[in-house]
Amino acid sequence: MEDLVLVNQEGKVATVTINRPKQLNALNGDTIAALSITMQELEENESVRAIILTGSGEKSFVAGADIKEFANYSVEEGKALARRGHETLFNLIENLRTPVIAAVNGFALGGGLELAMSCHMRVASDNARMGLPEVTLGVIPGYGGTQRLAQLVGKGKAMEMITTAGMIDANDALKWGLVNHVVALDELHAKCAEIASKIAKNSGVAIAAAMSAVNAGFETGVNGFEAEIDAFGEAFGTDEFKEGTTAFLEKRKPDFK
Repeated sequence: MEDLVLVNQEGKVATVTINRPKQLNALNGDTIAALSITMQELEENESVRAIILTGSGEKSFVAGADIKEFANYSVEEGKALARRGHETLFNLIENLRTPVIAAVNGFALGGGLELAMSCHMRVASDNARMGLPEVTLGVIPGYGGTQRLAQLVGKGKAMEMITTAGMIDANDALKWGLVNHVVALDELHAKCAEIASKIAKNSGVAIAAAMSAVNAGFETGVNGFEAEIDAFGEAFGTDEFKEGTTAFLEKRKPDFK
């Protein structure tokens, strides 16, 4: 059996490719588990400073979940499926210390858009189509779909996308803030690599703290400003703060380890 997930590292940037082209890279339990293991391994790899996540082929990032896996689930099995997905992969990615860039090549529907939204930023090819069609199946978006979409595009637009089950194209996704950039398909990886290389030059410790502070602002019962104050102060005790400030005063580029 072919690997469900492929990893290629160039310098400090790792590219993770979901490898189910015949199924348009649809997420099933095995693929979610494989992605989870891969992301944790890359998080622990100190040579990796940024991750690009994409799908194999030119048609689809991830076309959705593998519906035949859960078509006959009970209420309790459905809840367990959602919770397992959150904990195993989607929340895991959102809370990684290593930035993850979704390279959305083609369709990102249902679980595919939810996966892209769990990443820290998104770049789409101009043939990309995005949506949450779950209500056409009599179910609601899971894996954080109802929450992250509203955070990214606003409550009203999220309500429209979810209740109509409609797809939007890459340019509309850019207009609504769902993606950071739109480029031609053959330029997608290069654009993501460009962003990743810029990330890799900066302090990994500071980046991790900054992403955590941003996420804190979206957590119920957490004061994002207080989280920022704490993270800002903690930075003063790091070797990378010493290197960054010393390099600035010495008028040289910092060498972050």
